[in-house]
Amino acid sequence: MGRRSLKGVRPKGSDRIEFEFIYKGKRYRPSLARIPTEANLRRALLQLKEIKLRIQYGTFDFKEEFPDYRMADAPAAEKLPKPIEGSVLDQHPRSVNSKLPPKPKRSERTCNEVFDAFLRHCDMRVANGDMAYSTANGYRKLLGGNWRPTLGKHLFLSVVFSDLAELASKQGWNTKKTYNNGISAVRCAFEFGYKDHPKKTNPAAGLESFRILKRDRPKVDPFTIQEAEWLIDGIHRDWGEAIGNFDEFRMFTGLRQSEQISLRIGDCDLTRGTILIHQVVVLGRHKDRPKNNEERTVELCPRALSVLRRQWVLREQLMAEGKVHHDYVFLKDDGEPISSLQYVYGRWCSTIDRLAIRYRAPYNARHSCVSWHLMIGKNLLWCSTQFGHSVQVMLCNYGRWISGYGRWISGATEEDIRLIREAITSEAIRARVESPASPSEPQNNATETPLGKGWGRLSWRKVKYFNNLTGGADGTRTRDPRRDRPVF
Repeated sequence: MGRRSLKGVRPKGSDRIEFEFIYKGKRYRPSLARIPTEANLRRALLQLKEIKLRIQYGTFDFKEEFPDYRMADAPAAEKLPKPIEGSVLDQHPRSVNSKLPPKPKRSERTCNEVFDAFLRHCDMRVANGDMAYSTANGYRKLLGGNWRPTLGKHLFLSVVFSDLAELASKQGWNTKKTYNNGISAVRCAFEFGYKDHPKKTNPAAGLESFRILKRDRPKVDPFTIQEAEWLIDGIHRDWGEAIGNFDEFRMFTGLRQSEQISLRIGDCDLTRGTILIHQVVVLGRHKDRPKNNEERTVELCPRALSVLRRQWVLREQLMAEGKVHHDYVFLKDDGEPISSLQYVYGRWCSTIDRLAIRYRAPYNARHSCVSWHLMIGKNLLWCSTQFGHSVQVMLCNYGRWISGYGRWISGATEEDIRLIREAITSEAIRARVESPASPSEPQNNATETPLGKGWGRLSWRKVKYFNNLTGGADGTRTRDPRRDRPVF
């Protein structure tokens, strides 16, 4: 059992919890018969917050809340006088001659009405810069797709905790993070709705998030320098200079995708070789602060600086052709800014499939850049500021960083480190590294034919399907078990 005191609540003996608050200018310390465990102390703290809220609105009843309080001067609840009909108090505050419209009964509102009011409040916060658009958009999608179909027409105050818990368990959320996001939306909406009913208990407050453990986090899976060069060269060949520069730049800067597509001309200093990260673009919307809410200056390695200079020349060419009418650095082939990450992601997957490189998500370009800098001996604190982590977070998570990258780094050879150092410090346009799956001259083979509808990046299911069609030495009927190996 815990004996830790919280602000305003504390254990009193072994079977009571004491509250402390000010009411009518006087300090009171009543207590309730509860065993002072950690959980009960946290619940008592929530009860104290509701008490203070009711005191603020003049609806607190001392005798009802603490019936066994024996002090003789325990105050009784005040009843507010009813305004005289036709008086100034009974009229609209904006106009003395107009009366207030009849208030709707809050107890008869449905969940749909509360959800709509909550989303309007979120939109107001977005408009005033107090909430990110992606947050409000996520609430709207989750409430509309997961909670409204079942709860929408029910009375808001009739929903109990067991209803919410059962509905959450039936959503089919297959990861802890997805589950936490789903219940966070309904928890915030119910918290908003129950502010109209401070005396009642909010059932959604009992929905607890799953703990995200170390094994639940995605594993660090960076590219080797050889794979990165093959991929960069392949994207340049497949999709041209604009998209090639985009992917090459993030491989050697470690920028988040939302930071890179928001990079503008005024944020770049080619003389000093630095860029300023102070804004992002999320879901096509501009956000005036990066992920950790702190702007940073990124020092460009010679390879990244050469890419930026090439992009500068390409942008000037498109501007001369009248295709560019904005100040974003990275753009599409037609000169329009990159507003959606799907545009880049589709090309990334297509080139990885053609080159038969083991699939990794684009975010692993950032992991790769961090790994390479750690391998060539860069300081951890320098990496923290370079890649957008606070010093405190870097020091607290030092073990997680080393355990994540260390297993991959430990297998590197001196030749790998030499190639990484050469790639980072090289000012060449780009290293022309040929892979077995990327011949110098294009050939009409099966890897270059476009995939049919519905066939994205290769998966084991699709490979098995192709083997069943073709048979042969690597078909499922004639395969020798000793020859089994990864497809890529």
